[in-house]
Amino acid sequence: MRLFPSNRPVSAPSAAVSAALQAIFLLAAGPAYADGLAPGLWQATSRPEINGVAGPPSQSTRCLTPADIGDLDKTFSPISRTTNSTCERVEHESTPQQLTWRLQCTGQRDMDVAGEFLFDDPEHYRAVITVHSAMLGRPLQDVRTSIEGRRLGECQ
Repeated sequence: MRLFPSNRPVSAPSAAVSAALQAIFLLAAGPAYADGLAPGLWQATSRPEINGVAGPPSQSTRCLTPADIGDLDKTFSPISRTTNSTCERVEHESTPQQLTWRLQCTGQRDMDVAGEFLFDDPEHYRAVITVHSAMLGRPLQDVRTSIEGRRLGECQ
């Protein structure tokens, strides 16, 4: 999963996962409030692993304004966008230094999506997002994406 949108092509196995994840939720890139991350130009590097096989890393950048960093929970929690499935947030915990959540979706495709974001300092964060998907009771794919975000400087 990508933290920021990218125009890079995706390999066939991860294309299905990306399409499913984008249909389920959208993660906005943004940092924590107060003693969390600073506004500015941010780069996110995502490193996916699909069914235990490492995929190529991808990078993207985004300018985060003070308004973007005003609500840690809103900026890093998933937003449910599903077709033929119902999603429910089953876990959630938020502090200025950490955010963890878990979303379960059932229907045409069952998915268990979990995220953990650690805000180390005002110019860096780490995250891991895991996705387990199944259809008709059969496992489809397990995806684990490690994300590292770092502030590059002021927005242009």
